[in-house]
Amino acid sequence: MRFPRASDPELLNVIDRYVKPATQGVGRYLHLLHGNFARDDESERTPFLQSMRDAAREITDEELEILLESEWRSRLTASWLIGFDRRDHFRDILGDLLLASQLCFAGQGYCFALARFGTDEDAQHLTVYLDRYLRRPDCQYDQHWAISALLHIDRLTGSNHAARFLAPGGLWHQWNEAQYRPSPPSRFIDELCAHAAEDAATGGPSSAPREGA
Repeated sequence: MRFPRASDPELLNVIDRYVKPATQGVGRYLHLLHGNFARDDESERTPFLQSMRDAAREITDEELEILLESEWRSRLTASWLIGFDRRDHFRDILGDLLLASQLCFAGQGYCFALARFGTDEDAQHLTVYLDRYLRRPDCQYDQHWAISALLHIDRLTGSNHAARFLAPGGLWHQWNEAQYRPSPPSRFIDELCAHAAEDAATGGPSSAPREGA
């Protein structure tokens, strides 16, 4: 793992450009954490979404790879940018990082990006994750994000991947009931993806080739 240090100016430069930029005085990664931007007023959310669209179009694949090698703030931001621009060639990388669950919060971004790609291949990564971590009531990781992403893909594709987890007495209920504060599965990623899609409609992804892509 690459840590932000003076001895790694390449990483620091990418963090300064894409992870730290502030909107309303708060770093980009804090707006992305827990999908906080979705709770902002429209007057605050609109410029943030614009900045995300611009950054997602600008950042190169090489720079995204650098961020995905670093700590949770960098990985969280990189995966949201990947999702905004729907760079689905990162699918397997994000799926592997989600399953590894090495860092707190980063998995939120992986789930969002897989939901944005929205195919059965992405659903497969989410089901593998849920099969592993819903069997671990001691692990309160990104299970809520993963089931929400899976429900989003089911809605898009007409599939039914989430059904076996949500069946009465199924893995979701076993894991959820073992938590300190059980809560039902939510479709909150529908809203997050809708914000990303709405913003994309105002400008859309760039068709120009990216340096390092």
